[in-house]
Amino acid sequence: MRSKLYALAAAAVALAGMATPAQAARITLRSSVFVERAEQLGQGTSVRTVSKATTVAPGDRLVYQLNWRRDEQASEGFTVTTPLPRHVSYQRSADGREEVSADGGRTWGRLGQLRVRDVDGRMRDALPEDVTHVRWQVPRQIALAGEGRITYSAIVH
Repeated sequence: MRSKLYALAAAAVALAGMATPAQAARITLRSSVFVERAEQLGQGTSVRTVSKATTVAPGDRLVYQLNWRRDEQASEGFTVTTPLPRHVSYQRSADGREEVSADGGRTWGRLGQLRVRDVDGRMRDALPEDVTHVRWQVPRQIALAGEGRITYSAIVH
């Protein structure tokens, strides 16, 4: 059953990424969020569909696309950072070059390298649902193209 909470979460998933250029160049980001679902065709067969996210429910797989455009010639790379909505668990990036944070962006690393404190005060490995932010370093050689796309997925919980 879809609830108002998840309908509101769908509106919030059109997140605003933030680009931090190494130089004062203007970076434009445009984000889109899609939901991937399995639709039953009958006789035990199904097909996966991807459509613009308008409402989401627990278990839905979201696909985020961040399109970036650099408004002037790149002389250096830049960083794109995006927060994750509270009701989604980060899964993976299409290119695997991302870093994640489980503490609101204070520290960064790969998901298997980060540690967090649990409710009992003990340290444990960070889980996908602990991820609060994701960032990508866009190196100069990619920034030279002038535009690109970053894609990653998450699960609604």
